[in-house]
Amino acid sequence: MANIVRGSNPTLNSKIFETTARESYSGGTMTVNGTVNKTLLIFGLLLVSAYYTWSKFFGATDMESAMTIVKPWLYGSAIAGFVVALANSFMPKWSGILTPVYAILEGLFLGAISAFFNVLYPGIVPQAVGLTIATFFGMLFLYKTGIIKVTARLRSIIIGATFGIALFYLLYFILSLFGINLGIVNSSSGLGIAFSLFVVGLAAFNLLLDFDFIEKASTFGAPKYMEWYGAFGLMVTLVWLYIEILRLLVKMRDR
Repeated sequence: MANIVRGSNPTLNSKIFETTARESYSGGTMTVNGTVNKTLLIFGLLLVSAYYTWSKFFGATDMESAMTIVKPWLYGSAIAGFVVALANSFMPKWSGILTPVYAILEGLFLGAISAFFNVLYPGIVPQAVGLTIATFFGMLFLYKTGIIKVTARLRSIIIGATFGIALFYLLYFILSLFGINLGIVNSSSGLGIAFSLFVVGLAAFNLLLDFDFIEKASTFGAPKYMEWYGAFGLMVTLVWLYIEILRLLVKMRDR
């Protein structure tokens, strides 16, 4: 998935900002408020599309038919979302179009997978959503109050650790194609839960990089379309965080 493979949010990296900062443009400049408004808009799109696949799942008469109905949406939206995320990462000028499309695709995916897990573990989705929201505002508080400052050293640690996790997940996927299972990823053992706690924490710390980029890009007058780009990067991190929290809760339920 794009929200995992993208690692330490390369959508919000310094090279992108340096490039856009040198451009000549006449469409206005990026602001924090503008980015917030666009973030709210795309999350609205995500919720609407998530409700669509969620209702399709629960509209079925049994589990088997429900999976038959939503499976094309699940896999199709995951693949399409990955492609759109890559395109958006390399073409930020198109963010005004690609970001809403990405939000809709991610919503379709999350609605399907959330419905599936909510049947297996009743009430787990509201818990995951609540913890994701609480983590977001907790990290925002830590950032705005300066309790945690995004220094060059902290940034490099978060980036290095996240790319390491991305490579690990890629290895896990490749090995699974040959029937080799790295149990730590989905295991409900103490080690498996510790691994998930680490990844959840890492995803949460990536939010600090998102906040820092949006604030700095707005301060230095990035082009207006970068508001969509900043909102896209924030959504990628939050989707990743939600999935990892959901995985952690599943492991804890299994114990």
